[in-house]
Amino acid sequence: MHGYSRSFTFWFTAKKLDLNGFVVDFSSLKPLENRLKKQFDHTFLINKDDPLLNYWKKLHDLDALDLRIMDNVGMEFSSKLIWRWANEYLQDKDKGRTCCWKTESKENKSNKASYEEIPDWFKS
Repeated sequence: MHGYSRSFTFWFTAKKLDLNGFVVDFSSLKPLENRLKKQFDHTFLINKDDPLLNYWKKLHDLDALDLRIMDNVGMEFSSKLIWRWANEYLQDKDKGRTCCWKTESKENKSNKASYEEIPDWFKS
């Protein structure tokens, strides 16, 4: 068992700048930051098919760890997941004015991955 230290980078674009001249006002991203913290900050990540899943669940129930079960804990999956979360938030908040077109998940300099896609709803 070992812990992770993850960092995330987001790239944003906009069809037009907001009233303050911003693509995205970073102070408005607190809900996204909170979602990332809830999932990744001081938590124990495990694949849903981990052979020790029942053991980890018992430890979670004993408050020995804060378990998060994911389809895949890899950097590639994490990058796509946070891309989706960012775009769900931005689509609702900015009504299609902005989107996140790229994300990067990084554990260390040799273990990182990015995901890049323009959401269909932003293209139109």
